Amino acid sequence: MNDEFKGKSGKVKVMYVRGEDDKSARAPNPRTGKGGHAAARSDDNRRSSGPRTERSQEGGRSAGRRSDDTGRSSSPRRDEGGRGAPRRSDDGAGRRNDRGDDNRGAYGSSDSPWRTVSRAPSADRPATESDKPDHGGISGKSFVDPEQIRRQRNEETRVYGENACQALFQSRPEAIVRAWFVQEVTPRFREALRWLAANRKAYHVVEDAEITKASGTEHHGGVCFLIKKRMGMAVSEWLSQANTKDCVLALEDVSNPHNLGAIMRSCAHFGVKGLLVNDASLLESGAAVRTAEGGAEHVQAISGATFSEGLEAFRKAGYTIVTTSSHQGTPLAQAQLPEKMVLVLGQEREGLSDTAFKQGDMSLSIGGTGNVESLNVSVATGVLLAEWWRQNA
Repeated sequence: MNDEFKGKSGKVKVMYVRGEDDKSARAPNPRTGKGGHAAARSDDNRRSSGPRTERSQEGGRSAGRRSDDTGRSSSPRRDEGGRGAPRRSDDGAGRRNDRGDDNRGAYGSSDSPWRTVSRAPSADRPATESDKPDHGGISGKSFVDPEQIRRQRNEETRVYGENACQALFQSRPEAIVRAWFVQEVTPRFREALRWLAANRKAYHVVEDAEITKASGTEHHGGVCFLIKKRMGMAVSEWLSQANTKDCVLALEDVSNPHNLGAIMRSCAHFGVKGLLVNDASLLESGAAVRTAEGGAEHVQAISGATFSEGLEAFRKAGYTIVTTSSHQGTPLAQAQLPEKMVLVLGQEREGLSDTAFKQGDMSLSIGGTGNVESLNVSVATGVLLAEWWRQNA
């Protein structure tokens, strides 16, 4: 057991107690003539009632009295009543040191079983791990390494939305770390609740305000999961298991979570399973997963060393790199889309970078009235994937 406790003064206080078999602890006190184990009393010299003192004496504890050197009590009347509250002696031995700096007992006796020592870290004794506050897990005050907390936050994310959480539970329940529900949705998550309880996963049935705080949004749909993030799959691993007909979507600098969610939903609908992205964690954001309405569970993030290197690896594996443009390229209605292709799209504002556009083997455009500059990237993705599905499904 750790024998150190740091007080408000910053000093480390150590308290020792003698064992039951210590003869000296039971030796008579030369000042009082009574047995050891004197009961310590507080400094305010409050007097206890006679019956309580008698019960204390029956339990083997003697009340402290001031006595002279001859051992006779200076207050016979108090001795008879058993209420001998200690008085301060001339040398101050009868008063307990509040700071615990004195090694004497509660009444100045060296025979007291309690001894308090104070010491602070110094050059000879630097602070150690035992000096850190450790509350044994009570009230969540145990010492936790901040680096461990940061690492866990990087590995975890929150997803919400009823359809998204239902699909996640059906696809990868082991990824769930903790869950929050409002009462209204619990009947529809009965299976999930049983699984969480059986696998000792923490879950909470809470009010709307608390789940809003847990999820960070008012659009939580009554349920929120804290989950372990999925890592992006390497291009080489994807190629080793790819089908004969395979369409992979490559998104350059597309980071809006609502666009990503809508894109994943279209991918799931048209059978496109792989997304080459700069940052795989973007596909795991709560807003993206909720917008995907369960589609996120049917899509796998793919990562290359760089975006360009990822495209080049697919080309070497026999994929056709297809880029998109608002003003040039083959009209989609006239194009013959290959069975194995990587469809490359960029952000709405800037479009594809020159480097990515030059890597394309063919370019497509979506015809329209021309009243707007271009389609939203998620809408354009849906139109293009629908045509690939029509031709190759």
